[in-house]
Amino acid sequence: MEKTLIELFAGVGGFRIGLEKADENFKTVWANQWEPSKKVQEAYDCYCSHFGVSDNHSNLDINQIDVSKIPNHSLLVGGFPCQDYSVAATGAKGIQGKKGVLWWNIYKILKEKNTPFVLLENVDRLLKSPSKQRGRDFAIILGCLKELNYSVEWRIINAAEYGFAQRRRRVFIFAFKNDTNYAKEFLGSSAKMLVKKDGFFQRLFPTKDFEEQRHLPNTIEFEFNDVKDLSDTFSFRFNNSGCLLGSQLHTEELLPVCESKQIILSDILVSDVPEEYYLTEDVTKWEYMKGSKRIERTHRDGHKYVFSEGAIAFPDSINKPARTMLTSEASGNRSTHIIRDPQSARLRKLTPIECERLNGFPDNWTDSGMSTRFRYFCMGNALIVNLVEIMGKELSNIIMKE
Repeated sequence: MEKTLIELFAGVGGFRIGLEKADENFKTVWANQWEPSKKVQEAYDCYCSHFGVSDNHSNLDINQIDVSKIPNHSLLVGGFPCQDYSVAATGAKGIQGKKGVLWWNIYKILKEKNTPFVLLENVDRLLKSPSKQRGRDFAIILGCLKELNYSVEWRIINAAEYGFAQRRRRVFIFAFKNDTNYAKEFLGSSAKMLVKKDGFFQRLFPTKDFEEQRHLPNTIEFEFNDVKDLSDTFSFRFNNSGCLLGSQLHTEELLPVCESKQIILSDILVSDVPEEYYLTEDVTKWEYMKGSKRIERTHRDGHKYVFSEGAIAFPDSINKPARTMLTSEASGNRSTHIIRDPQSARLRKLTPIECERLNGFPDNWTDSGMSTRFRYFCMGNALIVNLVEIMGKELSNIIMKE
């Protein structure tokens, strides 16, 4: 089987970079990137600046794509937009929301193209969405994949817990057709064995038991009749690791085991930083934004409540991995990283190159004509390329055996 892939919601190409670093024989036969409500498609332009302008690089709303014309492929990858699952979203509607709806585009492609292998990425909150019916949205995704004859593994991975320089938690979902050679290796096995010993993620990102959770029921028979049944009734606690093998679903909370040297923020800093990145204003406002606070507020319906939030280190420590980078990194807000530059001993923001390094991108990858603000935005949206590279080496071996 050829190592052909399509990259959905491609951004600036994080999946593609990681897979090609893992194996140069991975060939991207189609990619789609489109940012709604933007006249200038900066992420797509960046993608094409590195991978070329091609008929197989699509800059159309994915809802307008004729899926029958997408090339056949052995692997589908994508970090499908996640705003409707994000803990930062107000009034998030999960899979029924505007962004969450894009799951159905993935489903249509898989149904049409019969893709053997799938690797997806999303915010970890997907497993708990929506707040009033925990686990429903992820159950719908699992149900759809089961309907299309896939088995599925998932794992929440914090990149820093496996040695990388950013504390970025994301859920990765690996699905494989039940008629593949890979699936046949697990005939007679159990979902629990894939989670704890033999599965895709456990081989790459080893774990140990989380003792306090052992008593919780974590294996169920997962029946799927239609989406409506799950939408109306399903609620379940999905833990950070799990597998759906046939109708057997097993999930549990596992702790990472890492033997790699820990990369810290100071390891990725650049020297001789331009003046524009240094703080020039009074730091009092930063101290307030980063500090803990309890503020009485009035809701629009008239009732009063206390808004509270804990403190964030100011400045950020450069002797441990960075906090999760958000799309708002360019602006002056609570989540923006502020460090004391080890060379100048002055306070400054991170540079775009440093943000690229936190996600494992090559230096100046986004220096392709896009605005500085959007360079930060792209990195706040991106995945950790290093994790994809690790997964790509295993995927290369899996596909080679088909």
